[in-house]
Amino acid sequence: MIKKAVFSPLNIPENFINRELSWLKFNLRVLKEAGGKEHPPLERLRFISIAASNLDEFFMVRVANLIDVLEEGRNDCDPSGLSVKEQLSAVAASAHAMKRLSYRYLFATLKELRNYGIHIERLNDIPAAGQEWLCNYFHNTVYPVLTPMAIDASRPFPFLANRSLNLAVTLKSPHGDDEERIAFVQVPSVLPRLLQVETGESGKSSFVFLEELIMSYCHLLFPGFTIKNTTPFRITRNADLYIDEEDADNLLLEMEESLRRRKRGDAVRLEINITGDENIEKFLMKNLELDKYDVYNIRGPIDVTCFNKLINMPPFSHLCYSPRTPQIPADLIDCENIFELAAERDILLHHPFESFEPVIKLVQDAANDPDVLAIKQTLYRVSGNSPIVAALARAAENGKQVTVLVELKARFDEENNIIWAKRLEKAGCHVIYGLVGLKTHAKIILIVRKETTGIKRYVHLGTGNYNDSTAKLYTDIGIITSNEQVGADASAVFNLLSGYSEPPLLDKLVMAPIGLRDKLHGLIDREIALAKKGRPTHIIAKMNSLIDTDIILKLYEASNAGVRIDLIVRGLCGLLDGKPGVSENISVRSIVGRYLEHTRIFYFSNDGAEEIYLSSADWMERNLNDRVELFFPVESPQHIERIKGILDLYLKDNTKAHIMVNKGNYRRQSARGEKINAQETLYRMAVEAAEGAVHTLEQKMKPLYKKEAAFQE
Repeated sequence: MIKKAVFSPLNIPENFINRELSWLKFNLRVLKEAGGKEHPPLERLRFISIAASNLDEFFMVRVANLIDVLEEGRNDCDPSGLSVKEQLSAVAASAHAMKRLSYRYLFATLKELRNYGIHIERLNDIPAAGQEWLCNYFHNTVYPVLTPMAIDASRPFPFLANRSLNLAVTLKSPHGDDEERIAFVQVPSVLPRLLQVETGESGKSSFVFLEELIMSYCHLLFPGFTIKNTTPFRITRNADLYIDEEDADNLLLEMEESLRRRKRGDAVRLEINITGDENIEKFLMKNLELDKYDVYNIRGPIDVTCFNKLINMPPFSHLCYSPRTPQIPADLIDCENIFELAAERDILLHHPFESFEPVIKLVQDAANDPDVLAIKQTLYRVSGNSPIVAALARAAENGKQVTVLVELKARFDEENNIIWAKRLEKAGCHVIYGLVGLKTHAKIILIVRKETTGIKRYVHLGTGNYNDSTAKLYTDIGIITSNEQVGADASAVFNLLSGYSEPPLLDKLVMAPIGLRDKLHGLIDREIALAKKGRPTHIIAKMNSLIDTDIILKLYEASNAGVRIDLIVRGLCGLLDGKPGVSENISVRSIVGRYLEHTRIFYFSNDGAEEIYLSSADWMERNLNDRVELFFPVESPQHIERIKGILDLYLKDNTKAHIMVNKGNYRRQSARGEKINAQETLYRMAVEAAEGAVHTLEQKMKPLYKKEAAFQE
């Protein structure tokens, strides 16, 4: 049952933060890491790139959605009281300020990189040897790829691809008339944007931008014409998908068609070099139907994500973080058979501090194990060369019953997931695409194994995707269990997803959109009831986003009842903390560090009978109403204590924590006394646990080594 927000005197605009502005403040926190001298210089450059990429997606989806709503004739207000027009205006002001700050950080970082021999040069500053190399590169590699696009009566304004970099060229006719011509040249995305120039200078690495090289030779594309101006620009388009699932006969074909339409979405933003021609800017605005606040004048290189190539170049690895090896969990140091261990006790995995390899090995072992009868798994986002997908395909080829739910609607991974779905089907897997109208965001693997005692089910449940690449960068927690009730629930969940089934009655797992909202209400209400009895109460909730109005109102109710609430929310947060009469007992913090915080952990003190849950779901309307999500308990006393320690570290972090202050703004937590960095500490603890387990194992093995040595003598 899906509940709507009930009437509450606290449900007034003054008690909420706008979703879009909250997201922009999160991205600002990411960007400001580029100003932190504790990061190596190329890592600061990476934060600039990440913030820019985030902003691209924000415009392609969130801003595009606001524009669509406005064009439909609606100007409704959000929970914070802002109309659509007001939101667009506020977003533009914030995004423009963020762009200015990003270039300030960029130029400061590039200046510092010169101290390490890395020079981003203007073309004219390249010495003669480098100029010769550039000339040869242009004529032999670049020129054959370029296509000038004239614009006139017979050749109308061309389609310019989303996020492509282009040059607008203003030309003067050789025929003596005063009329200016305009043409476009797309900067080829198939070629490197940053060109490392062979200058022959020892100890110096020189780079130039591809567009600047094209600009210097642009006259070759328009022989006879005089070039008056060349202006780089970039368009961001609406990239949201609009799929009519109810009337779609084949979701896979409908998704493929929708992806083709996505590439031609309306323009929502224009980035243009500030040194360009004002007439070009007006020309582009008119043809792209953009307003002035949609235009971002850039004083520097457009699209700074191009620096990722530089960041990832091996010769400069010393200017990045020192590499870290995710540790083998202590429980698995001497484990030869993961099924035997999981049959004895639950296994907790904390990535990226601990390796994701056990999850991969679980599926690989299941694929090769003759006693495994079936594997069922959800896939939302996977890596480009996923070992898990390969293992699932091999399992099907080995004759096992393999069912894979591939979520085709995982935003910006749709094309990748279509490819995997087709490959899995070809291998003999039964591939399903979930329920109509819902995204399947749950992270679950079910393995059915024949053992001497009968059929046994092994389940992996996690907070993050089955993606071996992001598992090295995102913090997530997973559990491998053979709990019979969890296994029965897992079977019921997959039966619902793959067949015709009434919503199942689950014992251990809670599923959205069926019962998760009610479960959360019940857990919070229990703390409220205890607080009213004078009992000590505490809720700790760690997630990516908190924006659901109904849940926010319930937290306000709990705060007013005296429940202490600590929220660790990485990104969106529509709740105001510390407001008298509303949220005096609530604190909000955001952790932004080396790893992207992705774990979703929920703690309820429950009068001493503490309960901890993990989940794939954030507290957003889409997660609770429009997605298949799972919320599951941690029941091992050892694991409960461990997760409590993890939460305690995040609440004590005074190095990477940002604390919400007045009206949803954030300030960095001041480091008084001992500096505590939760992520650094968690990695150190994982190393110490692994080393301790190895030492213990060695001590156990010593008597055996002595016996063997005596026998050999």
